[in-house]
Amino acid sequence: MKKKIAIIDYKDSNLFSVQNACNHVGIEPTITSDAKVIENSDAAILPGVGAFRDAMKNLDELDLIHPIKDFVQSGRPFMGVCLGLQLLFSESEEFGTCYGLDLIKGQVRKFPQTKENGEKIKIPQICWNQIYKRANILQDGDFSPLKDIDDGEFMYFVHSYYVKAENDKYVLTKTNYEGIEYCSSVLYENIFATQFHPEKSAEQGIKIYKAWAKTVQTYKRD
Repeated sequence: MKKKIAIIDYKDSNLFSVQNACNHVGIEPTITSDAKVIENSDAAILPGVGAFRDAMKNLDELDLIHPIKDFVQSGRPFMGVCLGLQLLFSESEEFGTCYGLDLIKGQVRKFPQTKENGEKIKIPQICWNQIYKRANILQDGDFSPLKDIDDGEFMYFVHSYYVKAENDKYVLTKTNYEGIEYCSSVLYENIFATQFHPEKSAEQGIKIYKAWAKTVQTYKRD
């Protein structure tokens, strides 16, 4: 039976590039703002570009906050991309403190304007940058969508804020930008999320979608 995948549309995200990546690896997602469609899906993706506060406001107005939390708590595969990663955390300091979905404990912080030596930092980070896997993060039997990605591989990033997780054991990879080391992907129970854009990261990014799609295909709902 073909799996149902929902790409969550909250009017502030990179929907079609994610949809194209999914189609490329053989899963055909539905772009939706309908809570019932999300509820009846086998897997879901929370993409995103833009401001944290605006995104949370849109999710609230569309009555999608509780459906997303219920979906994640059901154990079904869930993927976040860029802002979709940040929204999973407790809060952001963007435009003052704003609370997130709080599915993973941690804060979203802004890159500083300057280095310690006073040299200016270019914000946002818009570039290819490396991701470094954390050793021994996975327990036996756990599955990582980055299993076919080499340590130090380059991925495409566009962001001004970064995640600081309260517990490093959920951090799958880290990345360094202008001397600031931060979380660039997480793997927490059924949640996989990336700060970078796999759908814009050429062949290596497609490998990630392909590996995540395998997780979706093999997942069996109760």
